[in-house]
Amino acid sequence: MLYKTIFASAIVAASAFNAPASHMGESKVAAAAATTFAAGVLTFAAAPAFAGDAGAGASVFSGNCAACHAGGQNVIMPEKTLQQDALEEYLDGGFNEAAVIKQVTNGKNAMPAFGGRLSDDDIANVATYVISTAKSGWD
Repeated sequence: MLYKTIFASAIVAASAFNAPASHMGESKVAAAAATTFAAGVLTFAAAPAFAGDAGAGASVFSGNCAACHAGGQNVIMPEKTLQQDALEEYLDGGFNEAAVIKQVTNGKNAMPAFGGRLSDDDIANVATYVISTAKSGWD
């Protein structure tokens, strides 16, 4: 994992930074910059990466979700569509792939759980497909 190596290097560099006393003001600025950089790397490393394949997700969606959600609709609860505004309002966690993954994996109300029925990759692909299609508008 490259980001772990970069993070470790940033921490070592920040902690090993040692400027001469005559440049103490500069060293504080450099140390703060190194610490800020390290914190940025930590934030990057901690952020979840959901890079599903929308094309593969379309296929999984068609075979598993379209019976209730064809065209981004919802045949059981018509107001809870897969349109962006409805996902922002009703999806636990908001309009993002992580929230879709949670919903598809665990189910909710009338929606069954697909965790265990679909692979994690299939669920991630469906999430990417749903979010990207909602952004561009369902047909």
